[in-house]
Amino acid sequence: MSDLAPHSVVPLLRGRFGTPYRFVAECPSTQRLLGDDDAEGTVVATDHQTEGRGRLGRVWEDVPGRALLFSLLLRPPVPMPLWPELSLVAGEAVARALREIGIDASLRHPNDVVVAGRKVVGVLLEASPGRVVLGVGVNVNQTADELPVKTVKPPTSVRLELGREVDRAPLLALLLAELENGYAAWCREHARG
Repeated sequence: MSDLAPHSVVPLLRGRFGTPYRFVAECPSTQRLLGDDDAEGTVVATDHQTEGRGRLGRVWEDVPGRALLFSLLLRPPVPMPLWPELSLVAGEAVARALREIGIDASLRHPNDVVVAGRKVVGVLLEASPGRVVLGVGVNVNQTADELPVKTVKPPTSVRLELGREVDRAPLLALLLAELENGYAAWCREHARG
C-alpha cells in the first residue's frame, strides 16, 4: 500500500487543501484528474505518471513510488490576468516547506525549486476560466542513478540532500499547508487592491 493512500495522508492535513483528497496508483497526469465540479482545495496524488510534463512541453520523469506528484485545484477570487503569479507563490511555498525539513531550497523563476542550482521541484500551472490546476512534482526518494540524465537543469532529490529517505505523506501534508498559507496571503494582498 502506498504511503500516499488517503488513510496515510488525510489524518496529517492541517487545513482545507487536500479536502477532498484522492489517490491513484498510476495515471497519465494528475492535471487531468481534476474536474470542473471539484471544489477548491481538492488534491489528486499518484505514485507514477506515464505522461508527466513540465513547462514548455518538457517531460517530467519519475520512478514509481519515489516522487511526490500531485495536482491542486484553485478557484482564485482575483482577476484572471493575475493568476500566473500563482506559479511563483507555489514555488516559494514549496521552497519554504523544504527549508523547514533542512534543505536550503530556493525558487528559480518562474517555476523551479532548486538546491545549489540543482532542480528538486517543478511547478506547472494550467488556468482556464474559473479555475487553476497547480501541478507539483518533487524528487523525494530517488537515488542519484534514478534521476533523469537528459535534463535542462541538473536534478537532485530530497533524499540526496538530506542523506536519508523521507516519508512522503508528512511531506505532502507540509507542502499543502505551506501552499495554503501562501495562497491565502496572495488572495488577501489582491483583495486589498
